[in-house]
Amino acid sequence: MKHVMSVSLGSSKRNHKVKMNILGEDFIIERVGTDGDKKKAIELIREYDGKVSAFGLGGIDLYICAGNRRYIIKDAAHLANAAKISPVVDGSGLKNTLERRVIEYLQRENVVEFKGKKVLLVSAADRFGMAEALEKTGAAMTYGDLIFALKIPIPLHSLKTIDILARIVAPVVARLPFEMLYPTGEKQENSKSMYGRFFEEADVIAGDFHYIKRYMPPKIPGKVIITNTVTSEDVKMLAERGASMLVTTTPELEGRSFGTNVMEAVLVSLSQKPYKELTPRDYEELLDKLAFLPRIEKLN
Repeated sequence: MKHVMSVSLGSSKRNHKVKMNILGEDFIIERVGTDGDKKKAIELIREYDGKVSAFGLGGIDLYICAGNRRYIIKDAAHLANAAKISPVVDGSGLKNTLERRVIEYLQRENVVEFKGKKVLLVSAADRFGMAEALEKTGAAMTYGDLIFALKIPIPLHSLKTIDILARIVAPVVARLPFEMLYPTGEKQENSKSMYGRFFEEADVIAGDFHYIKRYMPPKIPGKVIITNTVTSEDVKMLAERGASMLVTTTPELEGRSFGTNVMEAVLVSLSQKPYKELTPRDYEELLDKLAFLPRIEKLN
Protein backbone atom coordinates (compact mmCIF):
# COMPACT_ATOMS: atom_id res chain seq x y z
CA MET A 1 0.00 0.00 0.00
CA LYS A 2 1.26 3.43 -0.93
CA HIS A 3 1.19 6.20 1.66
CA VAL A 4 1.05 9.88 0.71
CA MET A 5 1.42 12.43 3.48
CA SER A 6 0.93 16.16 3.19
CA VAL A 7 2.85 17.95 5.92
CA SER A 8 1.29 21.39 6.14
CA LEU A 9 2.10 24.60 7.98
CA GLY A 10 -1.66 25.14 8.05
CA SER A 11 -4.17 24.53 10.79
CA SER A 12 -4.47 21.03 12.26
CA LYS A 13 -8.25 21.57 12.29
CA ARG A 14 -8.19 20.81 8.56
CA ASN A 15 -6.54 17.37 8.94
CA HIS A 16 -8.05 14.57 6.86
CA LYS A 17 -7.24 10.97 5.97
CA VAL A 18 -8.70 8.62 3.35
CA LYS A 19 -8.03 5.14 1.98
CA MET A 20 -8.73 4.57 -1.70
CA ASN A 21 -7.68 2.68 -4.80
CA ILE A 22 -6.17 4.64 -7.69
CA LEU A 23 -5.30 2.90 -10.96
CA GLY A 24 -5.14 -0.45 -9.15
CA GLU A 25 -2.94 0.81 -6.31
CA ASP A 26 -4.18 1.05 -2.71
CA PHE A 27 -3.40 4.42 -1.11
CA ILE A 28 -3.51 6.03 2.29
CA ILE A 29 -3.75 9.77 1.66
CA GLU A 30 -3.52 12.11 4.61
CA ARG A 31 -2.96 15.73 5.48
CA VAL A 32 -1.24 16.65 8.77
CA GLY A 33 -1.23 20.30 9.84
CA THR A 34 1.41 21.68 12.21
CA ASP A 35 -0.32 24.98 13.07
CA GLY A 36 2.50 27.04 11.61
CA ASP A 37 5.22 25.19 13.53
CA LYS A 38 8.09 24.73 11.05
CA LYS A 39 10.17 22.74 13.55
CA LYS A 40 7.33 20.25 14.01
CA ALA A 41 6.95 19.97 10.23
CA ILE A 42 10.65 19.13 9.88
CA GLU A 43 10.37 16.51 12.65
CA LEU A 44 7.40 14.88 10.90
CA ILE A 45 9.21 14.76 7.58
CA ARG A 46 12.28 13.22 9.20
CA GLU A 47 10.14 10.68 11.11
CA TYR A 48 8.29 9.45 8.02
CA ASP A 49 11.09 9.83 5.46
CA GLY A 50 11.44 6.52 3.64
CA LYS A 51 8.17 5.26 5.17
CA VAL A 52 5.90 7.19 2.80
CA SER A 53 5.92 7.00 -0.99
CA ALA A 54 5.87 10.80 -1.27
CA PHE A 55 5.40 13.94 0.81
CA GLY A 56 3.26 16.87 -0.17
CA LEU A 57 4.41 20.20 1.21
CA GLY A 58 1.29 22.08 2.29
CA GLY A 59 0.68 25.64 3.42
CA ILE A 60 3.89 26.77 1.75
CA ASP A 61 5.29 26.84 -1.78
CA LEU A 62 8.80 25.85 -2.80
CA TYR A 63 8.93 28.52 -5.49
CA ILE A 64 7.72 31.93 -6.53
CA CYS A 65 7.05 31.65 -10.25
CA ALA A 66 6.89 34.28 -12.98
CA GLY A 67 7.19 33.40 -16.64
CA ASN A 68 10.03 30.91 -17.04
CA ARG A 69 11.73 31.95 -13.80
CA ARG A 70 11.46 30.18 -10.46
CA TYR A 71 12.72 31.66 -7.21
CA ILE A 72 13.15 29.14 -4.40
CA ILE A 73 11.61 30.11 -1.06
CA LYS A 74 14.18 29.72 1.68
CA ASP A 75 11.82 28.43 4.40
CA ALA A 76 10.29 25.85 2.06
CA ALA A 77 13.69 24.57 0.93
CA HIS A 78 14.62 24.05 4.58
CA LEU A 79 11.53 21.84 5.06
CA ALA A 80 12.03 19.89 1.83
CA ASN A 81 15.68 19.20 2.64
CA ALA A 82 14.59 17.31 5.78
CA ALA A 83 13.66 14.37 3.52
CA LYS A 84 16.55 12.29 2.24
CA ILE A 85 14.63 9.33 0.76
CA SER A 86 10.98 10.13 0.03
CA PRO A 87 10.18 12.66 -2.71
CA VAL A 88 8.84 16.06 -1.61
CA VAL A 89 6.52 18.03 -3.92
CA ASP A 90 4.65 21.28 -3.39
CA GLY A 91 1.97 21.02 -6.09
CA SER A 92 3.70 23.27 -8.62
CA GLY A 93 3.82 20.47 -11.19
CA LEU A 94 0.02 20.13 -11.04
CA LYS A 95 -0.59 23.86 -10.89
CA ASN A 96 1.20 24.12 -14.21
CA THR A 97 -0.79 21.29 -15.83
CA LEU A 98 -4.03 20.34 -14.08
CA GLU A 99 -5.09 23.92 -13.35
CA ARG A 100 -4.57 24.96 -16.96
CA ARG A 101 -6.73 22.02 -18.01
CA VAL A 102 -9.46 22.97 -15.54
CA ILE A 103 -9.80 26.49 -16.96
CA GLU A 104 -9.86 25.09 -20.50
CA TYR A 105 -12.50 22.53 -19.44
CA LEU A 106 -14.74 25.15 -17.81
CA GLN A 107 -14.56 27.29 -20.96
CA ARG A 108 -15.03 24.39 -23.39
CA GLU A 109 -18.01 22.89 -21.54
CA ASN A 110 -19.64 26.32 -21.08
CA VAL A 111 -19.58 25.94 -17.29
CA VAL A 112 -18.09 29.41 -16.89
CA GLU A 113 -17.99 32.05 -19.62
CA PHE A 114 -14.78 33.95 -18.95
CA LYS A 115 -14.60 36.27 -21.96
CA GLY A 116 -15.19 39.84 -20.86
CA LYS A 117 -15.75 38.80 -17.23
CA LYS A 118 -13.78 40.39 -14.40
CA VAL A 119 -11.57 37.79 -12.75
CA LEU A 120 -9.62 38.32 -9.52
CA LEU A 121 -6.73 35.85 -9.21
CA VAL A 122 -5.45 36.37 -5.69
CA SER A 123 -1.88 35.36 -6.60
CA ALA A 124 -0.46 34.71 -10.06
CA ALA A 125 3.03 33.85 -8.76
CA ASP A 126 1.41 30.97 -6.86
CA ARG A 127 -0.63 29.76 -9.88
CA PHE A 128 1.10 30.91 -13.04
CA GLY A 129 -0.43 28.11 -15.14
CA MET A 130 -3.94 29.15 -14.13
CA ALA A 131 -3.07 32.80 -14.77
CA GLU A 132 -1.89 32.12 -18.31
CA ALA A 133 -4.95 29.98 -19.06
CA LEU A 134 -7.30 32.67 -17.75
CA GLU A 135 -5.64 35.37 -19.84
CA LYS A 136 -6.17 33.24 -22.96
CA THR A 137 -9.94 33.12 -22.32
CA GLY A 138 -10.24 36.89 -22.81
CA ALA A 139 -11.13 37.60 -19.20
CA ALA A 140 -10.40 41.02 -17.71
CA MET A 141 -7.76 40.03 -15.17
CA THR A 142 -6.82 41.50 -11.81
CA TYR A 143 -3.85 39.92 -10.03
CA GLY A 144 -3.59 40.33 -6.26
CA ASP A 145 0.07 39.47 -5.72
CA LEU A 146 0.96 42.86 -4.27
CA ILE A 147 -2.36 43.17 -2.42
CA PHE A 148 -2.54 39.89 -0.52
CA ALA A 149 1.11 38.83 -0.17
CA LEU A 150 2.73 42.22 0.42
CA LYS A 151 -0.30 44.25 1.68
CA ILE A 152 0.21 46.87 -1.02
CA PRO A 153 -3.30 47.67 -2.35
CA ILE A 154 -2.25 48.02 -5.98
CA PRO A 155 -3.96 45.71 -8.47
CA LEU A 156 -2.00 44.33 -11.40
CA HIS A 157 -3.61 43.53 -14.73
CA SER A 158 -0.83 42.01 -16.84
CA LEU A 159 1.41 38.96 -16.50
CA LYS A 160 4.13 40.96 -18.22
CA THR A 161 4.02 43.45 -15.35
CA ILE A 162 4.22 40.61 -12.83
CA ASP A 163 7.22 39.18 -14.67
CA ILE A 164 9.04 42.53 -14.52
CA LEU A 165 8.21 43.04 -10.84
CA ALA A 166 9.21 39.48 -9.97
CA ARG A 167 12.71 39.99 -11.31
CA ILE A 168 13.12 42.88 -8.88
CA VAL A 169 11.12 41.75 -5.85
CA ALA A 170 11.15 37.93 -5.83
CA PRO A 171 14.82 37.38 -4.88
CA VAL A 172 14.22 39.45 -1.73
CA VAL A 173 10.71 38.14 -0.94
CA ALA A 174 11.84 34.52 -1.28
CA ARG A 175 14.19 35.01 1.67
CA LEU A 176 11.53 36.45 4.01
CA PRO A 177 9.90 34.31 6.72
CA PHE A 178 7.01 32.66 4.88
CA GLU A 179 4.44 33.64 7.51
CA MET A 180 4.96 37.26 6.44
CA LEU A 181 3.60 36.38 2.98
CA TYR A 182 0.92 33.80 3.64
CA PRO A 183 -1.49 32.83 6.45
CA THR A 184 -0.20 29.81 8.39
CA GLY A 185 -1.51 27.97 11.44
CA GLU A 186 -4.44 29.59 13.23
CA LYS A 187 -4.31 32.59 10.87
CA GLN A 188 -5.94 30.32 8.30
CA GLU A 189 -9.04 30.20 10.50
CA ASN A 190 -9.26 33.98 10.96
CA SER A 191 -10.92 36.34 8.53
CA LYS A 192 -9.87 39.93 7.84
CA SER A 193 -12.34 41.55 5.45
CA MET A 194 -9.70 43.76 3.88
CA TYR A 195 -9.48 44.91 0.29
CA GLY A 196 -13.15 44.01 -0.14
CA ARG A 197 -13.56 46.20 -3.20
CA PHE A 198 -11.35 43.91 -5.28
CA PHE A 199 -13.67 40.99 -4.47
CA GLU A 200 -16.80 43.06 -5.05
CA GLU A 201 -15.64 44.21 -8.49
CA ALA A 202 -14.95 40.64 -9.68
CA ASP A 203 -17.33 38.17 -11.31
CA VAL A 204 -14.94 35.28 -10.69
CA ILE A 205 -12.61 34.88 -7.70
CA ALA A 206 -9.79 32.40 -8.30
CA GLY A 207 -6.68 31.06 -6.64
CA ASP A 208 -5.48 29.94 -3.23
CA PHE A 209 -8.38 29.40 -0.85
CA HIS A 210 -6.59 30.65 2.26
CA TYR A 211 -6.07 34.07 0.68
CA ILE A 212 -9.71 34.08 -0.47
CA LYS A 213 -11.08 33.01 2.90
CA ARG A 214 -8.92 35.38 4.91
CA TYR A 215 -9.68 38.56 2.95
CA MET A 216 -13.07 38.20 1.28
CA PRO A 217 -15.96 40.41 2.47
CA PRO A 218 -18.96 39.05 4.45
CA LYS A 219 -21.10 38.88 1.32
CA ILE A 220 -20.03 37.69 -2.15
CA PRO A 221 -23.37 37.46 -3.99
CA GLY A 222 -23.27 35.67 -7.32
CA LYS A 223 -19.51 35.13 -7.36
CA VAL A 224 -17.93 32.07 -8.95
CA ILE A 225 -15.10 30.65 -6.82
CA ILE A 226 -12.32 28.63 -8.49
CA THR A 227 -9.89 27.31 -5.90
CA ASN A 228 -8.13 24.29 -4.45
CA THR A 229 -8.57 22.89 -0.93
CA VAL A 230 -11.93 23.28 0.79
CA THR A 231 -13.64 21.46 3.65
CA SER A 232 -17.38 20.90 4.02
CA GLU A 233 -17.42 23.85 6.46
CA ASP A 234 -15.78 26.05 3.82
CA VAL A 235 -18.44 25.09 1.27
CA LYS A 236 -21.20 25.95 3.73
CA MET A 237 -19.57 29.30 4.48
CA LEU A 238 -19.28 30.19 0.78
CA ALA A 239 -22.94 29.34 0.26
CA GLU A 240 -23.99 31.45 3.24
CA ARG A 241 -22.05 34.41 1.86
CA GLY A 242 -23.89 34.17 -1.44
CA ALA A 243 -21.38 32.58 -3.85
CA SER A 244 -23.17 31.08 -6.84
CA MET A 245 -20.74 28.31 -7.79
CA LEU A 246 -17.68 26.53 -6.41
CA VAL A 247 -15.09 24.85 -8.62
CA THR A 248 -12.17 22.99 -7.10
CA THR A 249 -9.33 22.00 -9.38
CA THR A 250 -8.72 18.76 -7.44
CA PRO A 251 -11.48 16.16 -7.05
CA GLU A 252 -13.55 15.61 -3.93
CA LEU A 253 -12.33 12.73 -1.76
CA GLU A 254 -14.73 11.74 1.03
CA GLY A 255 -16.20 15.19 1.59
CA ARG A 256 -13.29 17.47 0.82
CA SER A 257 -10.80 18.38 -1.86
CA PHE A 258 -7.13 17.89 -1.06
CA GLY A 259 -4.50 20.39 -2.15
CA THR A 260 -2.51 20.19 -5.35
CA ASN A 261 0.54 19.17 -3.32
CA VAL A 262 -1.29 16.01 -2.19
CA MET A 263 -2.50 15.09 -5.66
CA GLU A 264 0.95 15.72 -7.13
CA ALA A 265 2.40 13.37 -4.50
CA VAL A 266 -0.14 10.75 -5.66
CA LEU A 267 1.01 11.17 -9.28
CA VAL A 268 4.66 10.94 -8.27
CA SER A 269 3.87 7.72 -6.37
CA LEU A 270 2.21 6.24 -9.48
CA SER A 271 4.93 7.27 -11.90
CA GLN A 272 7.61 4.86 -13.05
CA LYS A 273 10.11 7.72 -13.35
CA PRO A 274 12.22 9.36 -10.63
CA TYR A 275 10.18 12.40 -9.63
CA LYS A 276 12.90 14.91 -10.49
CA GLU A 277 12.79 13.66 -14.09
CA LEU A 278 9.03 14.16 -14.51
CA THR A 279 8.10 16.62 -17.25
CA PRO A 280 4.81 18.47 -17.87
CA ARG A 281 4.11 15.85 -20.55
CA ASP A 282 4.48 13.06 -17.96
CA TYR A 283 1.98 14.82 -15.70
CA GLU A 284 -0.40 15.23 -18.64
CA GLU A 285 -0.24 11.51 -19.43
CA LEU A 286 -0.91 10.55 -15.80
CA LEU A 287 -3.82 13.00 -15.63
CA ASP A 288 -5.27 11.45 -18.79
CA LYS A 289 -5.14 8.00 -17.15
CA LEU A 290 -6.77 9.28 -13.97
CA ALA A 291 -9.41 11.25 -15.90
CA PHE A 292 -9.53 13.91 -13.18
CA LEU A 293 -12.46 16.28 -13.55
CA PRO A 294 -12.92 19.41 -11.46
CA ARG A 295 -15.48 19.40 -8.67
CA ILE A 296 -18.30 21.73 -9.70
CA GLU A 297 -20.95 22.63 -7.14
CA LYS A 298 -23.80 25.11 -7.53
CA LEU A 299 -24.26 26.89 -4.21
CA ASN A 300 -26.97 29.50 -4.85
